[in-house]
Amino acid sequence: MATKRPGSKRRKAKSLTPAKAGLPPGTLVHVGDVKTEHPQISLIAYDEGGIEERSFESVAESRQYRRGRARLWLNVYGLQDPEILGEIGRRFHLHPLVLEDILNTHQRPKIEDYGSYLYCVARVFEYDAESRTLTSDQVSIVLGEDFVLTFQERHSGRFAPVRERLRSPQSPLLRHGSDYLAYMLLDAIVDQYFVVVDKLGDTAEDLEDDALASPTPSLLRTINLVKHDTHMLRRAIWPLREVLNGLIRGESKFFRDETRLYLRDLHDHTIHVVETLDAVRELLSDLMDIYLSSVSNRLNVEVRILTVLTTLFLPATLITGIFGMNFQWMPLIGRGNGFYMAMGIMGGVALVMAAVFWRRNWLRL
Repeated sequence: MATKRPGSKRRKAKSLTPAKAGLPPGTLVHVGDVKTEHPQISLIAYDEGGIEERSFESVAESRQYRRGRARLWLNVYGLQDPEILGEIGRRFHLHPLVLEDILNTHQRPKIEDYGSYLYCVARVFEYDAESRTLTSDQVSIVLGEDFVLTFQERHSGRFAPVRERLRSPQSPLLRHGSDYLAYMLLDAIVDQYFVVVDKLGDTAEDLEDDALASPTPSLLRTINLVKHDTHMLRRAIWPLREVLNGLIRGESKFFRDETRLYLRDLHDHTIHVVETLDAVRELLSDLMDIYLSSVSNRLNVEVRILTVLTTLFLPATLITGIFGMNFQWMPLIGRGNGFYMAMGIMGGVALVMAAVFWRRNWLRL
């Protein structure tokens, strides 16, 4: 990479010290970046008879709503308002620790069973191949007997295909329970992992070409940044793989046997993603060796060229040193064309040596 791309500078790691240090457990304080201007609440109530869609601009407006369908999907964009989380917690009887984890956007993927509902944390990623920047958002999913709650840091469009399927009158989502909706949401997250890993693989291949063609210090920094991104992605996928493995084994009562078959397929997808990601990480590790080898080879070529040039001037240096000695009688000193003869000897020897070096490929890069 000849030029420094945006995002190639070193990224500072986020502090792990929570903003609510010293506060009692269950205190609702948002921890993380604010990624929306104001929170948005959307609701889809559905069953075999159809769906009802609503959006709420405030907590007070949501209090007037009465469910008209058997199952419900409530989604929140933006987590910076603890009042909204508090109201949802009261309506669905969520434990304060669950609300605390939802507001703390530095959670690792996990799943917790609270008896009457299941709480799951996952991470979604987006990768910009142009700037080579990986962004991450936390998604919290609460699964109950007849409801699913999702909490996202910002509007990413990740669940838009699921909404479109719900709007179809022939959609299986309308006939299945809330556990199938939760599976579809997790499937949408895992599908995005494939897209991100493919883009990282393309970036690694581009970096490999750059390492072979023109290794530069900025290229080394970029390799390290992309390698860090793959490490961060793996830290999110691996725990999710273990979460799905636990659900497949029947550790939760909220997923029916027919839905566990789909979870098994989703678990296979996560294994595939991890294996592909490991291949990309190995390529990036090999790029470090390629970069060092390329730099070493280039240095050897430059040293060889300088050595050859120095060797070409050695005969001329020797001749001028001899004729520079202060002897009264020396060959060619008294001749009128002695200077030109000495210069000719120096040039002739240099040309002969250059021809020999060229035939041996010592002067070629």
